[in-house]
Amino acid sequence: MPHTSFASFLYIFSSFLGFAVFLGLAAFSVFRGGGKRINILFASICLLGAILNADVALVYMLADERIALNVDRTVHFFFVFSVPIYIRFVHEFLKIRNFRWLENVAWILTAFFLAVIPTNLYINGFHYYSFGRIARAGPLFYIFASVSLFTVSYCLIVLCRAMRHSADNVERNRIKYIFGGLGFSTILLSFTMLPVMGIPFYPLGNFSFIPAFFLAFGVLKYDLLDMGTLIRKGAAYVILTGILTALYITFIFLFNAFFINTFGSSSFIFSIIMALVIVLLFNPLRDFTQRLIDGLFFLGHYDYHGLLKKISGQLATLLKLDQIRELLVHEIKEAMQVERVLLIVKNAGRYRIFGPGEEQRVAHDLSQGIEILSGIFTHRQNAMSRGAAAGKIPDMKERDDVDRLFNDLNVALAVCLPSRDGNTGMVLLGQKKSGELFVDEDIEILSTIANQAATAIENAESYEALERLNLDLEKIVQERTRDLKKALSDMEMAQEQLIRSESLAAVGQLVAGAAHELNNPIAGAMSLVETSAETIAEWKTPLDGKDEVVEDLQFSIKELRRSAGIIRSLLDLSRQTQTYVEPVEINQVIDDALRILYNQYKNSPVAIEKNYGENIPAVEGNFANLGQVMINVIQNALQSLPGGSGKVTLTTHYSQKNDSVVMECRDDGSGIPAAVVHDIFKPFFTTKEVGKGTGLGLYISHEIIRRHGGRIDVESEEGQGASVKIEIPCKRRNS
Repeated sequence: MPHTSFASFLYIFSSFLGFAVFLGLAAFSVFRGGGKRINILFASICLLGAILNADVALVYMLADERIALNVDRTVHFFFVFSVPIYIRFVHEFLKIRNFRWLENVAWILTAFFLAVIPTNLYINGFHYYSFGRIARAGPLFYIFASVSLFTVSYCLIVLCRAMRHSADNVERNRIKYIFGGLGFSTILLSFTMLPVMGIPFYPLGNFSFIPAFFLAFGVLKYDLLDMGTLIRKGAAYVILTGILTALYITFIFLFNAFFINTFGSSSFIFSIIMALVIVLLFNPLRDFTQRLIDGLFFLGHYDYHGLLKKISGQLATLLKLDQIRELLVHEIKEAMQVERVLLIVKNAGRYRIFGPGEEQRVAHDLSQGIEILSGIFTHRQNAMSRGAAAGKIPDMKERDDVDRLFNDLNVALAVCLPSRDGNTGMVLLGQKKSGELFVDEDIEILSTIANQAATAIENAESYEALERLNLDLEKIVQERTRDLKKALSDMEMAQEQLIRSESLAAVGQLVAGAAHELNNPIAGAMSLVETSAETIAEWKTPLDGKDEVVEDLQFSIKELRRSAGIIRSLLDLSRQTQTYVEPVEINQVIDDALRILYNQYKNSPVAIEKNYGENIPAVEGNFANLGQVMINVIQNALQSLPGGSGKVTLTTHYSQKNDSVVMECRDDGSGIPAAVVHDIFKPFFTTKEVGKGTGLGLYISHEIIRRHGGRIDVESEEGQGASVKIEIPCKRRNS
């Protein structure tokens, strides 16, 4: 080894420190990167940085200049790959796809440099400076230096533009650390080319460990490359203690070399000095390291036990799912100071997302990613970041689905809600507002809360299912009770109608008997009165009051004839036959119905207008049944007239097209509401007041017309009257 001074000691120590930091980053990226391309590229860059730092120390420490030159050329044989790898890494990190031609040019230049590195055209010896020995550039090295300068400038400009235009704080933070750490490391390493080219400038590349530390901090703290980093205190202490131990060993080795070169040989004084250094510095430095770790990685402590006690107590008292969800989202967000908290719950085979701004969104578009993440939780029920989840998914498509889940929901951590049958769902957390990392204590408290929340959710689901069952039972009981009441009411109405029908049948028989008994005396009286009127009219002897007596007798004859007509109508309408083939004159049926209803309108200002068609053929049917239809229809028209006054128009005509007789009854009454017009032919339906209608008149009429093979239709507009049209075929058709 050449003569050792303090400057050369610092020169070697800083190179070794840079080597250790870059090598650690490379190893970390390889073992935690999950084989992703971006992590392999990052590891390659860090490894090249470590090799270059090692080269600086080796070139200085090797006594044989020829061996040192071979070592330097061997290192540069690998280092020239930094140009295409660096460009490729930046493109991959920023997802740039339209500059692949630049990568191809870089690979072509790399192939050219590989051919000239073993010659003196690239490196042709060494420079000796006060700080140590360093390689001497050949003519073609300047071309490599220019290419390297362009590469560093291009990459830094692209990173700077991406950082300035990024709207996402997390993405901007990631770019910032890559720009500050990797970018400035490459700048410092580029300055190492100045002394190689003969400029007596201290190689700043020896201080590349400083931005490398910054980069390592970002990788661990912000999971820059999605490696799934979740720092545990104990692990962090062990790692940094190991680094301190390595630094102690390096310090002892270099100090020993410096001491021997200065004083000629080892001595008792050196041992005492080193013992004092270790005793005095190790424990304070260890405590300082622990405080540094706490300050850098574990800021934002909160009362874990208090939080757990508070949430556990509240969960135990809640039996409503919405209350449990609101509690979890609010308390976790407030306690851990994260940007957002979402709750994904599986219910009836479907996932729902609960949280501010989600409005219980059904996760159709994210169901694949949720299923995949849930499957990972089935085998490992704890928390996972995006990188940790991606590292466990070998399939690229499934990995993209999980990435889309984290991206679309803007979350950084997923915590499983375990259940007896698998997974109830999961809690998703965004980044901490402070920018700090989720640590071991966070994961432990979240896992404990998730376990209790899963139990509370299952209990609440069981409770709500029981409530729904009770409501369903009450609803069923109410429906059955309502159906039973309706059935009882229908039965009572049917019984009442049956009694009324029996009464009507008895009255019909009574009317028929009475009519037969009345026909004979009325016929005899009418014959006697007619004879008397004719006899008195033939008297030749003038008598006072003779004409008046004749007029009175003629009026009596007229009234007796009207009485005989009424009795004949009663006899016709009371016949209880079920034949449908007797010839029936519709006009006569209407006249008989009007005679029966005469007493209902004779004292009211009601106008009955008859528009009977001429030469209307008879129809095959049942005279009594059709008479009942006409009575029901005309009676409804009379009852609909406001104040008992108005007009009822009865029209008949023959439809040659259908070989049928059409009867229409139109009134200018109150009409039928449009909402109920389609219900008027249903049994027991009526719009009349209680006790004034059974709701069977139009239903029976509809059935009678249907048996005659005809049809009955109603047209009405509320307040404008109604029209009932009946069409009966002349030759009865099968109904």
